[in-house]
Amino acid sequence: MTSNPIALITGGSRGLGRNAALALAEQGVDVIITYHSQAGAADEVVAQIRQGGGRALALQLDCGNVAGFDDFAQRLRQELDSHFGRQQFDYLVNNAGIGIHASLVEGTEAQFDQLMQVHFKGVFFLTQKLLPLLKDGGRILNFSSGLARFSLPGYGLYAAMKGAVEVLTRYWAKELGERQIRVNVLAPGAIETDFGGGAVRDNQALNTMVASVTALGRAGQPDDIGKVVAMLLSDAGSWVNGQRIEASGGMFL
Repeated sequence: MTSNPIALITGGSRGLGRNAALALAEQGVDVIITYHSQAGAADEVVAQIRQGGGRALALQLDCGNVAGFDDFAQRLRQELDSHFGRQQFDYLVNNAGIGIHASLVEGTEAQFDQLMQVHFKGVFFLTQKLLPLLKDGGRILNFSSGLARFSLPGYGLYAAMKGAVEVLTRYWAKELGERQIRVNVLAPGAIETDFGGGAVRDNQALNTMVASVTALGRAGQPDDIGKVVAMLLSDAGSWVNGQRIEASGGMFL
């Protein structure tokens, strides 16, 4: 039915996931996005891609609920067949995430568990569950954060989970090499989205601070990240494997 590559992007209804979906669609990639609760926002992304002549659909998924991954894999298999005439997809982008701001002194077990479920355990087991549906020679792109390299008080729990994902990425790249699947991790800097309550976008003092410690003199925009996602998943990134790529404009150099 189609020969275009197909990308599955978790958390694609808003923020960086939305922008990545739109950037990939502009390159002729068919897109499947997942959303947790914002069905309306997900439908808007799908409609925008379709209006541009692309193929897209949205599926509900709680990326922190491992028990639901079997059902999701089955739904994905059915949608690949019915919408795209395919049995496998080409690119997996593990983007979905939540932000919790808490010092290490005050961080709670509940906060720790919530971050781990979404950012580490969910990423690991969703990837594992979807491997049979991922095409040999495909790509996996995990999302980390600049906060895994530089340290800002209040983000330690979040950053620790991202650090774990960065290590996991290298191991996935090693173990999936025999299938010619490239696995990399993208670490955005501070970006003006609604993530974490939209602090970087809406808090002028924070935005100014970010700009002051960034070599290019501003906070990042969603388009800055979507373009990198599209580049890494394209043939131009075919020899990049097992790498951490930071897209922060040179933050805290």
